[in-house]
Amino acid sequence: MKLAKDLVAASTVPLVLSILAEGENYGYALIQRVHELSAGEMEWTDGMLYPVLHWLEKEQCVQSRWTQAENGRQRKYYSLRPKGKRLLAEQKAQWSTVHETLRRAWRIQHA
Repeated sequence: MKLAKDLVAASTVPLVLSILAEGENYGYALIQRVHELSAGEMEWTDGMLYPVLHWLEKEQCVQSRWTQAENGRQRKYYSLRPKGKRLLAEQKAQWSTVHETLRRAWRIQHA
């Protein structure tokens, strides 16, 4: 199943914030983590992720630092700031409302 682009785009901010809540991480690892969490159903690209990371950084929700990887290349790590933690809480509440509304609309019964 291929997810609609607008659904993937809408879920980018809460997913990035949720993954960074697990701990500091870098772009490619974020892409891999989404792939893992979605069981391969969500495919993110650099072109989709980095504008979101830059926006979150500009909004002071995340901070970044450059470090040298084991292979000698520079790697930019991102971590949550207090404002990002607050945004994550807001996103969780909003997405929970959407999820619950859809569940009711579809009359899904949980086992």
